[in-house]
Amino acid sequence: MAFMEKESPGEVQLDDTVTLKAVIEASQNLNSHTEYIIRVQRGVVTENSWQVIRRYSDFDMLNNSLMISGLSLPLPPKKLIGNMDREFIAERQKGLQNYLNFITQHHILSSCELVKKFLDTNNYSINYTEIALQQVSMFFRSDPKWEVVEPLKDIGWRIRKRYFLIKNKEQSKERQVLSWVGFGPDKFLSDKDLLSTMKILPSLSCPFIYPVTFATTNESSALIIRMFNDKGTLRDHICKVKPKEPFMKKYCNPKKIQGLELQQIRTYGRQILEALKFLHDKGFPYGHLHASNVLIEDNTCKLLDIENSLLGLPSYYRPYVTQFRKINLTEAIDVYSFGHLLFEMTYGRPPDAVPMDQLPPAPFTSVVSVLQSILSTEACKTGMPTVTQLLQTPLFKDVLLFNSEKAQFKITTKLKEALKMAKDSLEKRLQEEQKTIHQHRRLTRAQSHHGSEEEKKKRKILARKKSRQSTYENEEDFLVKYSNNSGSGASSPPTCPSSPTPPSTSEHAPF
Repeated sequence: MAFMEKESPGEVQLDDTVTLKAVIEASQNLNSHTEYIIRVQRGVVTENSWQVIRRYSDFDMLNNSLMISGLSLPLPPKKLIGNMDREFIAERQKGLQNYLNFITQHHILSSCELVKKFLDTNNYSINYTEIALQQVSMFFRSDPKWEVVEPLKDIGWRIRKRYFLIKNKEQSKERQVLSWVGFGPDKFLSDKDLLSTMKILPSLSCPFIYPVTFATTNESSALIIRMFNDKGTLRDHICKVKPKEPFMKKYCNPKKIQGLELQQIRTYGRQILEALKFLHDKGFPYGHLHASNVLIEDNTCKLLDIENSLLGLPSYYRPYVTQFRKINLTEAIDVYSFGHLLFEMTYGRPPDAVPMDQLPPAPFTSVVSVLQSILSTEACKTGMPTVTQLLQTPLFKDVLLFNSEKAQFKITTKLKEALKMAKDSLEKRLQEEQKTIHQHRRLTRAQSHHGSEEEKKKRKILARKKSRQSTYENEEDFLVKYSNNSGSGASSPPTCPSSPTPPSTSEHAPF
């Protein structure tokens, strides 16, 4: 089937998961309003920064758009009278900085298109919905049996991905989901190998992986079709929300979260681990496990979006993973992500921070040891268990699986080699980013230590000691030199108040 041949203008392959830091450097009054000059930096490299200028009204407009999240956002209130006073502007600037800190540190808000556009207009001015519609229309013209039922607006978190509910005119009652997505920065397969791999995805058969109806690519993007599941994802089930609602509305501040029963945790966990093991055994990179990428169908968990790594898309948990140099392989990313998922199944919400050495009171003690083996500081720094080892833990070992479907996925030797090379390149980019972050962290700690008050006091004391030592050594040198000169009959040094009066020269005639 033909797919739009022309490259889209969205070809720039930025890693959208790299955090943006924003610091208000100054403010300036122009006529009847104040402008705030913001320094924005992508990642830890200071050279990768730029300035944007925003008014309070711009912040207010952004805030109104983010209200869908249901979060209590700390935007300073409006003030109509006295809003040009110097003290007020200084106080407002502090409040706006606090607001920027909040939205850039929140895992979901920081990666949303609204925040990215606010801080980085140059890289996020493209209308991806329009591009997706153009390419989907081209696809439909080449295969007219498909028809759009409705766009599924903002149901995912990715900026460069769009979803449409579609139907096959020959089976008008069935609903399927078409997703369009631009390639990411980790796309290392050649166009030919990528297309070949995407075309065999519908042949993949595994009871714990959601099947693909159709998949294809062009030079810059991919199009995938799957059956629509109105039961939603595992996260929809935990948060008690409707599948079609926007991602931010569903997950930023859900009102009715509920963890799962122990038997569900054990069964779902075993099914997910079996799916991961199957992919690992096939040499197929995944790295995209999270609760919104797991569908529930007939009490069975099924992984979604297994094509993401092929397309070079960064992981949902990449901002976390880049902090730990031991999590540097896709298999390790899957295990780390499983730890997040297990926590969410247990407590009904994602972990507040990772690593975590002190877990909240657990409803099921048998889960605690597994969580600690993945999410503790020691695990993140020294290494986590493998998927095979997790399957052997008491929590999952004795779980019975009743699915009779045999898992199978035939990949040619040539494609296996291509997948391995792409996987190695993906992991190399991750390791390089981890190294950069690690070096930056060490430098920051050294600078902080060097500039601390305690360290300044230590340096002053050390300087005084060195000064006293130097003075003492100079005096010793002086006395030794004087003594030697006196013994050799050399001319005497000049006298000074602190020096003893030299003896009369008549008592010491030269040799």
